[in-house]
Amino acid sequence: MNKVNVLFFATFRTRAGRSSMEIELKCDTTVGELKNLLVAQIPALEASLHHTLVSINREFAFDEDPVPEGAEIALFPPVSGG
Repeated sequence: MNKVNVLFFATFRTRAGRSSMEIELKCDTTVGELKNLLVAQIPALEASLHHTLVSINREFAFDEDPVPEGAEIALFPPVSGG
């Protein structure tokens, strides 16, 4: 199993009710699969989670990227402005 730390920022922090959580993943889990697992555990994240920026160890990642063992995953909600 692969234990990772997920960090929540901005509205994700509010919706999750916490700033971070540890989660155990299968060794071959992708970012997209991690998002699905998070929605299953915290349904309030569903509205924006699939349109969010994700970083793995401070590098931006895509849904098909694997989540390495012991990674720090940061979730940033979509932002708009002008």
